[in-house]
Amino acid sequence: MKKIEAIIRPFKLDEVKEALQEEGIKGLTISEVRGYGRQKGHKETYRGSEYQIEFVPKIKIEVVVDNSLLEKAIDAILKSAKTGQVGDGKIFISNIEDVIRIRTDESGPAAL
Repeated sequence: MKKIEAIIRPFKLDEVKEALQEEGIKGLTISEVRGYGRQKGHKETYRGSEYQIEFVPKIKIEVVVDNSLLEKAIDAILKSAKTGQVGDGKIFISNIEDVIRIRTDESGPAAL
């Protein structure tokens, strides 16, 4: 099993969620996060004063998939989250040793 963590633009969340659902991914977790990479923040004006926004708002999507769905999930995220501009985000993939569903005590891929 693999865990996919994707950092994306907030307005792309619905597109990514729908693309993952179309590929058979049933559940995901999202968090509102802030950070910067090459984008390095931006300036905003509020009531005539200019402010430097160092950390850009993003959405972090976490999903655990069986190895057989990994490539489909990655392709779905890439196609639906990409704008072609700096700040589109990143995808991180890591190994998951086990998953246990609390309600039923199921473990492994059956718990997904």
